Amino acid sequence: MLKFLSKVRIEFNALDPRTAVCMEFLAHCNTRKAKESNPTCQLQVKRRTDDHPPEIKVTFVNGVEEVFDATTISAKNIRQMILEKGEYIETEQMFRGNNETWPVIIPQEELYQGFPGTKAKKVEEKN
Repeated sequence: MLKFLSKVRIEFNALDPRTAVCMEFLAHCNTRKAKESNPTCQLQVKRRTDDHPPEIKVTFVNGVEEVFDATTISAKNIRQMILEKGEYIETEQMFRGNNETWPVIIPQEELYQGFPGTKAKKVEEKN
């Protein structure tokens, strides 16, 4: 998961009962496997003393920053979203590394072309 991130910032109040997601996510970030996947990823923990809700802020390797409200989402869902966006970033890097255009634009007529051994579905266009 960390291989797609350049920075992780976790903010929570230790006395707040809503910090479970932050603590679980922090535990995942501190595993040996996660650290080995990207040793350059910065992990910052800010312990707050106010009533600000716990949040997890991640910066992807392409510079995009995303903030998750840790009171409304599970650590598992955060990890899954990071992995999905990471796959997208990897695909984009692969195309750009081979001097291909990104995003890939598939002409409408090619979307419904038949291939040997498959049946093409006819889709009615709405006017």
